[in-house]
Amino acid sequence: MKTLICGGRIIDPAQNMDEIGDILIEDGKIAQIAPKIIEEADQTINAEGHVVMPGFIDLHVHLREPGFEYKETIRTGAMAAARGGVTTICPMPNTRPVIDSPDRVKDLLERAKDAAVHILPIGAVTIGQEGNELADIAGMKETGAVALSEDGKSVMDSLVFRHALKEAAKNKIPMFSHCEDKALVDGGVMNAGAKAEELGLPGITNAVEDVIVARDILMAKETGCRLHLCHCSTADSVLLIEMAKQQGLPVTGEVCPHHFILTSDDIKCDDPNYKMNPPLRTKKDVDALIRGLKNGSFKVISTDHAPHAVPEKTGSIRNAAFGIVGIETSFALSYTALVETGILTISQLIEKMSWNPAQILGSDRGTLQKGHPADIVIADIDHEYKIDKNEFASKGRNTPFDGWKVKGKILYTICDGKIVYQNA
Repeated sequence: MKTLICGGRIIDPAQNMDEIGDILIEDGKIAQIAPKIIEEADQTINAEGHVVMPGFIDLHVHLREPGFEYKETIRTGAMAAARGGVTTICPMPNTRPVIDSPDRVKDLLERAKDAAVHILPIGAVTIGQEGNELADIAGMKETGAVALSEDGKSVMDSLVFRHALKEAAKNKIPMFSHCEDKALVDGGVMNAGAKAEELGLPGITNAVEDVIVARDILMAKETGCRLHLCHCSTADSVLLIEMAKQQGLPVTGEVCPHHFILTSDDIKCDDPNYKMNPPLRTKKDVDALIRGLKNGSFKVISTDHAPHAVPEKTGSIRNAAFGIVGIETSFALSYTALVETGILTISQLIEKMSWNPAQILGSDRGTLQKGHPADIVIADIDHEYKIDKNEFASKGRNTPFDGWKVKGKILYTICDGKIVYQNA
């Protein structure tokens, strides 16, 4: 099967490439890139006037299956990913049962075998995510887990976490840390400050995140484990990552569009669509996150895609579930907020959504180099459109961005050479 993509603006940060040209796909691989390719193909895609990029890789997604299929399934989550230009997703292990053993990794991979995009499981750090006994880290790595995480909580026992980091280092598998001191949360549901006081809601201070960020960086330094800090949201997280970078530590960090676009002041009323963990912070924090994106401290933009059923996101922030969906809007929101404003170049944005995540996983994806898998996304970055949650492929509709005007509409998503999404 041959597919020819013609006349697009090809951008591949891995090759420092930004030029008009054609791409030939053959048997699921990139066969050729050239200014003009004269060759018969089974199908031709006219990409003239659009950007052609490596498929995005989202390191932080919640698919909810098994156990919570009423929120999302592997099929609907994978289709949502394809609609957002994401060709590889890494689902967190906080399902029911928890993905905490080789058999459960195998089960997830079996469930995902016909998914529209690549599903790379993340295994739990401890059995049942209870924080007490280490899961079979070596076994999960052997059966296909690409990282470890206790996402949704931190391993609060530092000795248990040290053992986990040592085992992860030994097995050459990265640790993805959800940084949250559970005791310090103290019933909080949104960022502590004037807005929380105005709405009469208990607050979550920055220290809830910062204390664990500092601990985990120091313990990664001690053990030599590769550490990836999930959904960073505070100014001090940026400083701590910058310090780790200065010391040459194996530490990377990610930030989500909602955290670098919105602040707690954007919560105008008691609206549960603005409830997420970590919460929306202050403008000072957002400015620091943007600095970290610009100076390269943050290598990755991910989503923490967290779908919920409507009743779980109805009523007060106080009682609603934490989390928003994001995988279908991440590129458009990021392009509009970061590239249109001159904070990042489009190549820098793509690097944070494709090549850098691939490097953290040790994957051969995230690039358009010849011989690599043909995971490709084509987007229209010139014409504005409106986000409509009712068009989502995800079961989740819980987003604060419904109705926002953005640029960066995904037109085609190609996974292993196969078109898995085409905008109608």
